[in-house]
Amino acid sequence: MKIETIIFDLGGVLVDWNPEYVYLNEFNGDRKKMQWFFDNICTSSWNEEQDGGYPMADATEERINLFPKYKKLIKMFYGRWEEMLKGEIGETVEILHKLKRKKFKLIALTNWSAETFPVAVKKFKFLKLFDGIVVSGKVKMLKPFPEIYNYTLKKYGLIANKSIFIDDRISNVDGAIKCGINGIQFVSPKNLIIALKKYGIKI
Repeated sequence: MKIETIIFDLGGVLVDWNPEYVYLNEFNGDRKKMQWFFDNICTSSWNEEQDGGYPMADATEERINLFPKYKKLIKMFYGRWEEMLKGEIGETVEILHKLKRKKFKLIALTNWSAETFPVAVKKFKFLKLFDGIVVSGKVKMLKPFPEIYNYTLKKYGLIANKSIFIDDRISNVDGAIKCGINGIQFVSPKNLIIALKKYGIKI
């Protein structure tokens, strides 16, 4: 089946976002303490609730009420969120440009808060290359649940087995595969080029 559409995750694939860029300095370079904070206070599952549409102000207040000792550090998570947005992953953006020139339909499917996504739109010109963007916080659905993949397919009139989904998280790739979409786990731009070749796409 000839591939017509390529669906990209953003964070970790095209965008370098990492809370370490703020917190490592706050923990004086102590990665162990920083990781404990991420595992117990501002956890990835907590952040994903906001990616799913929960208001950041409410989430921050609730977390401070639970862990008042860490008020300053909790407020930083969204208060200094833009500093965690390091920049684009240039080699992957280059691949995106090449796929655009080859006339593939390009869609972005991202777990991202609707409140912070406008910052990315202003910052990253490459987002204009996409024929459509699905932001979890706007549609109030999250990867890896099937609803968001099926929503994306329907919204843009995509054929699942003529589409490839690229994400750095294997659980999200598996979610796409369960919906009949071809999946590639992003490891590096070089590996992505190799993986695309298996589908007859030469970069």
